[in-house]
Amino acid sequence: MSTATINAHAKVNIFLKITGYKEGYHTLLSRFMRVEDLYDTITLEPTKCEHFTIEGCEGVPTASNTIFKAYETLRRHTGSKKLENFFKSHKVVVQKRIPSQAGLGGGSSDAAAFMRMVNKVCELGIDTNTLAKLGSSIGADLPFFIYNYPSANVSGFGEIVEAFDEETLSFELFTPDIGCDTALVYKTFKTHLFDTITLCSFQGWEHYNSRDLLELIADPIMLNDLYAAARIAYPVLESVAPEGWYFSGSGSTFFKVVGSG
Repeated sequence: MSTATINAHAKVNIFLKITGYKEGYHTLLSRFMRVEDLYDTITLEPTKCEHFTIEGCEGVPTASNTIFKAYETLRRHTGSKKLENFFKSHKVVVQKRIPSQAGLGGGSSDAAAFMRMVNKVCELGIDTNTLAKLGSSIGADLPFFIYNYPSANVSGFGEIVEAFDEETLSFELFTPDIGCDTALVYKTFKTHLFDTITLCSFQGWEHYNSRDLLELIADPIMLNDLYAAARIAYPVLESVAPEGWYFSGSGSTFFKVVGSG
């Protein structure tokens, strides 16, 4: 039996604009970019297991772990006995580096990387589009990570992922000791800020490369609609925000670009 390993990279949102609300969820337009030097590592390690086993995610019950949800989604979709038997002889070991509740997509990236790796290792034969659709049932960020583009425009509920041709940037990240609950931040946006949406105010942003857009707009609140909502839900964010840094996703991570273009 052999060991398989994959890196699950973090992401930042160069911009994130809410475009609407339907079927109980917000729709968005956002530029996702991979963070090249921050990633969790997921290993499928040979060992006898009585049940699906995950190590390295202490404090997260298996049933609510995104990797377990990914496994269950693949098992239901394929009905593959090979898949079930594989995880009687392998455990999942996660080396966590991406902080949780930080707007960096750690849990989603882990689940997506797991799905990509298992699809290959267990020879499930699921095409990427189908894998992304399955991933979207687990979380809105999974399709981006399943397509594995370095940079992409993401829209709809997160299921529309279009590669954007640009070099990834180098980032410095600052994650304060504050966990931002994504559902609460979105709920806060819906309650306090949804009526302020002006679609024409960000028309064409998806065509700018990321470095130029950050320099052109420069205002973290204007770039990310969830930043104002996160500051309402977590007022302390305003006092810890580094001057001139941007805000990723629903938070709590701030980022800035390092190095020249």
